Amino acid sequence: MNGNRRSPEEIADILRERIRVGALRAGDRLPTQAELVDEFGVERGAVRQALRILQAQDLLTHVTKGSPPRVAEVRPEPQQSRAARVVLKTYLAEAFGSSAVRIDAVCFTAETLMWALGEMCTAVARGEVHPDSVEVRCLLPGPDVPLPYPDPVDRPPKIREKVHESLKEQIVQQQEVMRTYLSTLTRDHDIDTKVTFRSLTFVPSMKQYVLNGTLALQGNYQPARRSYEDLPGEDPFEVIDVSGFKSALFEFRRDRGGQDAEIVEDTKNCFDALWESNAPRQTLS
Repeated sequence: MNGNRRSPEEIADILRERIRVGALRAGDRLPTQAELVDEFGVERGAVRQALRILQAQDLLTHVTKGSPPRVAEVRPEPQQSRAARVVLKTYLAEAFGSSAVRIDAVCFTAETLMWALGEMCTAVARGEVHPDSVEVRCLLPGPDVPLPYPDPVDRPPKIREKVHESLKEQIVQQQEVMRTYLSTLTRDHDIDTKVTFRSLTFVPSMKQYVLNGTLALQGNYQPARRSYEDLPGEDPFEVIDVSGFKSALFEFRRDRGGQDAEIVEDTKNCFDALWESNAPRQTLS
C-alpha cells in the first residue's frame, strides 16, 4: 500500500475524473477491488463504498462481489433533471448557512436528496459554507412495501419483480452514499453529523422537506411513460414511472407568517408524527 490513505469520496472523485477524461471508457472494466485497495492504501470497505457512490451516480454497472464493475454508457441528462437538482441545492445552501443544519425528508427514493447533499459536501470542501452540525432524518418506503413504480408496460410479472428489486437496491445504495457524504464532513471538516433512515409502511405520493424547522418544500410525483434500459439481459422497454427530479418544489416559509407559517408547522408536525409512531428504525446491511 502507498500509505496515502483516502476516503471513499476521494477514491470516487479520482475514478470519476478518470471516466470524465476518457482514461476509463464506457464498457471498460475497472481494476479489481484488491488492485484498488493496493493503489489507494485503504481497506476493502472504503473501495466498496466508493464503487457504490459511482454506481448510485449511474457511472458504473455490475457492482457486485464477483467480477469488477464496468463503466456505464453515458446518457444525455435531461435539462429538467439538472434544473431540479439546482433548485434543491439552492435551498440546502441556504440551510447550510446556519450553524445547526436539520434536514427532514419524506421521499419515494433518496436520489434527489443524495445529489444535493453531494453538492453541499463539495461546497464545504471549497470553504463556501461550514456549519457546526448537520442532521438528516429521512423517511422512505420500507423494504417490504409493494412499489407502484416503475410499472412495466405489457411485461410479465417476473419483469416487474426484477425492476422493483433493482430499485430497492438503488435506494439502499443511495442511503449508503449519503452516509458516506456525511461521514466525510465529520472526518475531514470536523462537522458533527448524523443521518438516520426510517421505513414508511406506504409509498408517498409527494416529496416533502423541512429545512431547519423554518422552510417547508413540497412537490408531487407525477407518473409518466419512459424507456427503461437498466435490466441486464433485456432490451429497453416502456414503463410508467415517477421522477423526483421532475417534481416542482413549492416553498413555504415560517417567517412569512399567515398560511405559509401554518403549512410549515403542519408539515413539521406531520413528519414528527410519522417519524415517531409509524416508522420503525431501519437497519441497513
